[in-house]
Amino acid sequence: MRNTCIYTLVCLLLQLSYGCTETVDHRGKTPLVQVGKNFLYKEDVVSAIPPGVSLKDSAHMADRYIKNWIDDALLYIKAEGNIPDNAEIDELVRDYRKTLITHSYIEQIVSQEVEGNISDSEIEEYYNSNKEIFIAREPYIKGLYIKVPKSASGISQVRHWYKDSSERAVDNLEKYGLRNAVDYEYFYDRWRSLNEMLLRLPVKDVEKGRIKKEKNIELSDSAFHYFLHVKEFIDEGEILPLEYAGKEIKEILMNKKRVEFITRMKEDLYNEASENNDIKYFNDSNE
Repeated sequence: MRNTCIYTLVCLLLQLSYGCTETVDHRGKTPLVQVGKNFLYKEDVVSAIPPGVSLKDSAHMADRYIKNWIDDALLYIKAEGNIPDNAEIDELVRDYRKTLITHSYIEQIVSQEVEGNISDSEIEEYYNSNKEIFIAREPYIKGLYIKVPKSASGISQVRHWYKDSSERAVDNLEKYGLRNAVDYEYFYDRWRSLNEMLLRLPVKDVEKGRIKKEKNIELSDSAFHYFLHVKEFIDEGEILPLEYAGKEIKEILMNKKRVEFITRMKEDLYNEASENNDIKYFNDSNE
């Protein structure tokens, strides 16, 4: 309904119906405006307008979009007719098209041949051989965090559950959090930046040493209780674990294999073309 209204209103505003010709294949699209050999379609205008916009604002945005399109089309026609030598531009376009097609083909082939061929054993082997480059630049932790209003019941149980990493305690805390928590995160299974977690606490100057030593931090302000349990801790300057560095290692290996694959593909193409005599060299006629 919204699209129909926009289309109708645009047509009434512009009264541009001369873009529809029987000899042009519009590929199922509905032409709105024609400038020279260029067409603007209803579908392009509609897709440019965000959903939820009022009819009045939609009409204004459609009008502006169409006016900008017409201005660009007219300027292009004017420029095209006044450039003395289009041969150089045509060559640049051909070069760009060739580069774009080649790049698209390579990315398609690489994604098929490389991305899914990075094994866990390769990642682990690379990690074990290069641990020294995976150094933590800041502290990281695994654990659990929950923020509860002071008015909530069962705070004493929370104090017990958040310190306990057993499955039963975590399950109890998750069920409690669904009913009462303002903020809750379970991250026993992944590393989180300590600095980011500290931003969720009311006291910004909680000492790193305290968290590393105590493991269980309880703080409060006038409205909330804050609980942070640290199950594991990696300090700045320590070697990152494989589970954290694995994603970066996979990217490294993919880039490496990507270069190797492209180099090998070029060599294979060259060898095949040489065997088939598809490459012809011309001697200098002056020699």
